[in-house]
Amino acid sequence: MREPARGSTGFWNSLRHGGVPSAIASIMGAPTAQHMAFIRSMMREQRRPEVLHTPLGELDVVVFDLETTGFAPQHGDEILSFGAVRIRGGVLLEEEEFYTVVQSKREVPKHITVLTGITQQMTEEAPTLLKGLHDFMSFVGGSVLVAHGSAHDRAFLNAALWRTSKVRLTHRLIDTMMLARWIEPTRAGYGLDVLLESRGIPIYGRHHALEDAKMTAHLWCSYLKDMQSKNIETLGDLYARLSHV
Repeated sequence: MREPARGSTGFWNSLRHGGVPSAIASIMGAPTAQHMAFIRSMMREQRRPEVLHTPLGELDVVVFDLETTGFAPQHGDEILSFGAVRIRGGVLLEEEEFYTVVQSKREVPKHITVLTGITQQMTEEAPTLLKGLHDFMSFVGGSVLVAHGSAHDRAFLNAALWRTSKVRLTHRLIDTMMLARWIEPTRAGYGLDVLLESRGIPIYGRHHALEDAKMTAHLWCSYLKDMQSKNIETLGDLYARLSHV
């Protein structure tokens, strides 16, 4: 659907403000239209400046991971699954987790099935990408996001958000790989497995989005102590320090 010229209809303006005209909702299907409206509303006002003054140990954080069909969303690769866990007050809340496989328009490559365990049949029987995004963003809420090697995840999230809802990710996002480069600058490598081993964090279920998110969450909690020892107290302090890495 091509975006209408400014002022010609209230459709896109309505979506930007979280509403959907009843006629459009009936055409698209009410659940689909509501998912779009919710996602668009989630992208507003996520970068509240007061969050920068929040002590790191008090942040409400969601650590997440994605499994995808490849590495190039600009060439048609797509998200296959979302996994996420919540950390509040520096404590991983084991009971608060999110996981879903989603439909993909691109066939799941055999080597990706071997790596992730996600089969073509699983994606065909899964919720739509829009439904998966809606449920993921509902779980995230206004939390700060954390991921390892976040450029990959951000690119795929942005591609999916734009394709389904014509928005971009506005949440604050911290990369544990960047943290590791700052905290341990002399390391030979910064892959997730190497860093987990260095911190004594058990490795299990690699390349499953939820399990990777859990292990990254333990890594984040480990780095909280390092940051405090380096007088990094707030999210603003951390951003200022990482800007020089």
